[in-house]
Amino acid sequence: MANLTIPRPAASEFAEYYQRYVSQVPDGDLLSDLEKQGRETVKLLRGIDEKRSQHRYAEGKWTIREVAGHLIDTERVFAYRALSFARGDQTALPSFDENEWARTSNAGRRALPELIAEFELVRAATLAMFRGFTDVEFGRKGVASNNPITVRALAYIVAGHERHHVKVLRERYGV
Repeated sequence: MANLTIPRPAASEFAEYYQRYVSQVPDGDLLSDLEKQGRETVKLLRGIDEKRSQHRYAEGKWTIREVAGHLIDTERVFAYRALSFARGDQTALPSFDENEWARTSNAGRRALPELIAEFELVRAATLAMFRGFTDVEFGRKGVASNNPITVRALAYIVAGHERHHVKVLRERYGV
């Protein structure tokens, strides 16, 4: 089982774009933070009724359901990248177009409680995977979206990405 203290990644461990996520993660026990923030996100989403979950804060923006679907999809992508690189796979992994994924997903047509339940399962799987990694595995790196990245950085990006979207939900969607 991994040492639960996962050091903050150096700026050289991820593409500059991801600094916006990594910088939002507080110092401390990352895995405990991921667990806690997952519970908080679930609580936030459970406070939204079905009608409100179809709200967009502006034309062309995602509905709250689509934001939830995006959190699920993105965590899966980052977790797969982390697993692949932790296992020593050096295959470069492709980018993904988050807007195209949101457009072609059916998250906007799914009931919010169903999305919340899926998010909980995805987070539990992510945590189980990260808890099973060793310090060596967290230090491994690969290439995703044409940029080198470490497993450790991916764990921080999962946490920061969620924080970013929860902030958007609060500030722009008023939840």
